Amino acid sequence: MSQHRIEITLAGQKFAFATTQEHETSLRAAAAIVDEQLEAALAAGNRSIERAAIMTAIKLAGDLQAAKMNLSHTENPGASVDQITDLQNKVDEIEATVDSALKLLSLPGALRPIVP
Repeated sequence: MSQHRIEITLAGQKFAFATTQEHETSLRAAAAIVDEQLEAALAAGNRSIERAAIMTAIKLAGDLQAAKMNLSHTENPGASVDQITDLQNKVDEIEATVDSALKLLSLPGALRPIVP
């Protein structure tokens, strides 16, 4: 992984970064998000680039925290792995019972076939 230097503009100021070819796209995408947030902070009345940078860092850290919490709730919505496994086993049993009943009731000569 050889590194090369790229130039990125943030809030009108140019910065040089060292990166690899494989990480350049994600670095540029991240810089675009930071630049957008910096510009918004500056447009909101922050006259100092340092203050705007701090406000941007806090905003993005908050966004990261919220994303982590959402991911945590998505991965573990309150049920344990054992509970999910038990529920899946019950669903599988019910499906097997229903499949057996449908096969039995739809046999040729059955009084009331359920499945055409």
